[in-house]
Amino acid sequence: MRVRLLEATENPEELICQSARNDYMSDWVGDTPLDTAMASVDGDTTDEKLSNLIAQLLTRGHYGPFEHPSATFAIEGVSRSCMAQLTRHRHASFDVQSMRYVAFDDVDPAAVAEGELVVTPPSATDPDWVGRNQDAGDVDEETMAEREAVFQASVRRAVEDYQELLGLGMPPEDARFVLPIGTEVNVVITLNPRSLMHVADMRAAADAQWEIRDLTEQLLDAAAQWCPHTFEYYDAEMKHRKNRLAP
Repeated sequence: MRVRLLEATENPEELICQSARNDYMSDWVGDTPLDTAMASVDGDTTDEKLSNLIAQLLTRGHYGPFEHPSATFAIEGVSRSCMAQLTRHRHASFDVQSMRYVAFDDVDPAAVAEGELVVTPPSATDPDWVGRNQDAGDVDEETMAEREAVFQASVRRAVEDYQELLGLGMPPEDARFVLPIGTEVNVVITLNPRSLMHVADMRAAADAQWEIRDLTEQLLDAAAQWCPHTFEYYDAEMKHRKNRLAP
C-alpha cells in the first residue's frame, strides 16, 4: 500500500483561519489582509497566530472552517474490502480503478500467493497475530502452515479461474466475480481536513480493521505535511475520540 498527495489547496491553514475570522469581523474578509484579520489572535508571529486559532477552533468544536481546503490523495494497492470501508465515508469524493476495463490477464497466479494482486492479511502468515474478535494469537506451527497453505491455494485458484474465464471470452466485468475481496485496487480520494479527521476518528481507532488503520495513518502522515498545525493538534489532543468530528 502506498499513499501520495496529488494536489491540495495552497496555504490551507490561512484559508481556515480567514474563514473562521469572517464569523467575528464587521469588515468583509474579502477585502481584509490576513495580518489584519488575525490581529486580535494571540501570538507574536503569523504562524503562532495560525496555530493558536486552529487549536481554539478544534477545542471549541468550530469545525466548519476546516471544510474549505481540500486535498486529493492517490492510494495504491488496497483490498476491495478496505476500499468498501473507505467509501462508506460519504463526505469525500472517490475514483476507483475499474475491474470492468482493467483486466489482470498477465498476472502470474503463482505470484499471487506472494502478495501480487491480492492483499495477504497478517493472520495468514503471523502465528502471533490477534484479530479483532480473538482473545489471543499464538497459533501452533502446524495449524499456521495449514492456514497459510489454504489461503495461498484459494487466491491462486481464484486468479487461475478468472484468467481461464477471460480466455473463454467472458468479459472482465463478469469474470471478476470469481476474484477474492482481497483483490488490490487503486483509489483516488479528495476530502477536506474535517472529513479526514472524521475518517481517522473511525478508522485509526484500535477496534478498526488493520488495513484501513494503516491506510488512515498514511493519509494522516501526508496531511500533516499539508496542514501541520491542524494535524499536530489532532494527533496530540483529539485522535481516537470516536465520532468527535462526525458531520
